[in-house]
Order: sequence, then C-alpha cells, then structure tokens
Amino acid sequence: MMILKLVLALMSIVLTRGVHGQMVQMDSSKSGFVGSQVELRCQFVNSNPPVKISQVTWQKLVNGTKQNIAIANPALGVSVLSPFKERVRFKNPAVRQRTPSLEDTTIVFNKLKLSDESTYICEYTTFPAGNRENMVNLTVYARPMIQMSPSTPSIVAGTKDLKMTVATCISANGKPPSVITWETDLDGESNTQEIRNPDGTVTVRSDYLVVPSRQIHQQLLTCISTYNDEQYTDSVMLNIQYEPEVIIEGFDGNWYLNRDNVQLTCLADANPSISLFQWRYLNGTMPSAAELRDDVLIFKGPVTYDIAGTYICDATNSIGTGSASVEVIVTEFPSYPHEVSQEPQLAGAIIGGAVVCGTVLLAAITLLVVFFYRRRCMFKGDYSTKKQILGNVYSKAGSVPSHPSLPNSLTFSEDSDEEKKLEIYRGSSILGRSIQEIHNCQDSRMKAYHTGLNEDHERCGRSEQTYIYDYGSEVEVSVDMISQMDGSVISKEEWYV
Repeated sequence: MMILKLVLALMSIVLTRGVHGQMVQMDSSKSGFVGSQVELRCQFVNSNPPVKISQVTWQKLVNGTKQNIAIANPALGVSVLSPFKERVRFKNPAVRQRTPSLEDTTIVFNKLKLSDESTYICEYTTFPAGNRENMVNLTVYARPMIQMSPSTPSIVAGTKDLKMTVATCISANGKPPSVITWETDLDGESNTQEIRNPDGTVTVRSDYLVVPSRQIHQQLLTCISTYNDEQYTDSVMLNIQYEPEVIIEGFDGNWYLNRDNVQLTCLADANPSISLFQWRYLNGTMPSAAELRDDVLIFKGPVTYDIAGTYICDATNSIGTGSASVEVIVTEFPSYPHEVSQEPQLAGAIIGGAVVCGTVLLAAITLLVVFFYRRRCMFKGDYSTKKQILGNVYSKAGSVPSHPSLPNSLTFSEDSDEEKKLEIYRGSSILGRSIQEIHNCQDSRMKAYHTGLNEDHERCGRSEQTYIYDYGSEVEVSVDMISQMDGSVISKEEWYV
C-alpha cells in the first residue's frame, strides 16, 4: 500500500512538470566592488503551451523578511521602490514597453554600496500555474585605502637600545581585510592589529619598531599590502636625528720644524647639520700661529715647538654636542717611514724562496752526476776480480785461466809420493816470496823517487819481468796490486772504490 502511494506521488510530479515545465534561471552568486556596477540575471523558461505571466517581483531578503525592490506588471508597468529607485533598473527595454515581454527581467545595480550585499529573489506570478522563483547571493567588496607614514616627523636616536615605532602602515576600510608585510634591511619587528568597522569593513594597522640610531638614517622602509591577490606598496625614507660624531684630520705624525702649510680639520657626521664649531687648546692659551676658520684650524708660518700640544674640536647641533681631540707632536727632523706593502713583500719572499730552492736542487743534481761519473771512471771491473796467487779455482771475473794451471791445493792424498809433495811445496813458497818481493819493490820505487837511488828500482823491474815471463799475463802482479789475507791480490783502484 505504501509503495503504491509513493509511485502515485512520483507520477503526479512527473505529469505536473510535463504539463507546466516553467523554470526561473538565475546565477547562484554574484559579486562587485563598492561604487561599481553589477547585473543580476533572471530569465523565465515558459512551458508549451505557454502560461500567462501576471507579474515579476524582485525582492531583497533582509533578516528573513522579503523587501520589494522592483516590480514589472503588464497592466501597471514598471515600478522601482525607494531607496533603490536611483540605482536599479531593468536591463531589457521590452519590459518597459506598453505590451511588455517579461521573459527576461534582469536588473542592473549601479553604484554598489556595502549595504547592497544580501540575497535577492526573482519571483514570477503565472496563471494558472502559480508562482515560480529563484535566488542569487550578492557579495560586495571594498578596496582598502593604503597609507604609510613615519610615526613622528622627527625620530631622535637614543642612548639606550630601546625599540620604538618608526613607521606605520594602514590599510583602511577593506573588505575582506588586507595582509600587511614589510620589506627592509633593518633589524626590526612589526606589530599588526585589525579593527572591524560598523559597516563591515576592516582596518588593518601595522607598526614597524626598531632601535633608532645613526646607522638606520635614510634607510628605505617599504609596506606591502596584499588584498585579493592584488598588492599595493608604499615606502618611506627614515629620518633619524642624532648628535654629532666628530673626528679631526690633518696631523700625519710628521710635523717637523720649519714645515709649512699645516692645518687641522674638524669633520662631523650629524643630523641636523652642525650649527657651531669650537676649537680648544688643552695646554693653555691657543698658540698665536693658530687661526680659527669655523671647522678648520690653520697654523700660519713654519712649524715651531710652540704649536705642539692637544687640540679639541666641539661640534654642536640641535640634538647635542660631539667632541674629538688630537695630540700634535713636533719633531726636529722629518721622518720618512719605510712603508712597504705586504703584497710586494709576500711576492718577493715567494720569488726568493723559489730561486733558493731551484739553486739547491740544481747543485744537488750536479753533485750526483759528478759522483756517479767519477765512480764509473775509477771502477775497472767488478767486485769478483780477485786473483788467487796459489792457483785456486778463482780467476778474473770467474773465468777459467788461460795459462797452465798452478797446483790447485797444497793438500795431498795419503798415497802421494813424498818427493812430489816437497817439489810442490817448494814451488808455492817461491811464488809467495816472489809476490812479497814485488810489493817490496813498490816501496823501493817510492824511496828511489825521493832519494835518487835507482839500483833497487832496476832490480825490482827485472824481478817483475821474470815473474810475469814465468807465469804469464793472468797473474798481473804489479805495483798497483794489494795482497789480501787469503793469499789473493786485488787492484788498488778496486780497493779504494
């Protein structure tokens, strides 16, 4: 039973829409800025066959109550009620004709006000279908007024590190409210607050605080106000007033007797500018050679010991007075300080070090070359060139001797003939004595050279020749051979290497 009732109700709705089919078309929302113009669209979609439009009424919804704005009636014409009479009109001229066409009853709002923000209803009265309506929400925005200014015309730098407001940025009567930021190199902070106005707008105020000092004088401070993706900027140049900061120039530490054209200059940084300069001499009365010319103290004539002493300059403006002093020392003779920049010294040190290192390296290479060259020239053979006098298995460079071999050893087997042993032993003894005689001859040569005795020298020469003739060139025993502990001999050249 319930299902049947639901089906009948749905069929009734479908049939009614099919028979009537009327519809009021409007935008769901519209917006505009204060003082601008906005259109509120309202169009009637009639049925087929069409219904008769008896009247169209525009209404404003105020606190749940409908307030008539404009009425279009085929018989009575068009009527716009106060307070909208001067600012609201129907856009389609056909609405105002004697035989009006009311399918399009769009209205135009001129000179929007914040109070125009509301919900608006467009209602069609038809016969025999009855009333059809729709609604639109109108939002009104307000662009803010941006203003930036210093907190006071003159900001005085203080002696204490206390932050104070140096500039203020205001975005007044905005809807929605603006967002304020600051752009600056100063090391300060901002303080921002919002004030809601009775008409629905918001005023945003932002103060910038910093410690006022001479360092921030003439620094640029920029306020950036962002409103609905739009940015507005305003800037101010800070004007900080401070007392003078004074220095004295002119004394270079080289004021000597009879020097000409010397003077002292008082330089002051101040805001506002200096109104008075005063010079003082701490060592008594100002020297007669000193001439005061505002911020310059000129010394007439050549320098004397009388102008030596301490000078003070006082500079005054409306904020305060600043002072500086200098002690003038007069010497008998001029001084010429040896001033050499560090960069040339460093460059000279680098170049000198490079030259020294190169010289040492070249000398070391030269010594090594000379050493190896002399060693190569002095070394005639290898370290295995000992000569074994007794005819053992060693010979020069380990080679087999070319002359008839001497007895290999003085050891004999048990069955050897005793007479053969005696002959071999005698032969080796003779060989040993011959070698000793050769070395004795070497000493004799040296003595003969110094004493002039040639007899021993001739005898030694014959002995060497006889020895070489008997044993061949392999032994090569001469004056440049040195005997060893094992009975062998070695060249003196190889010995000293």
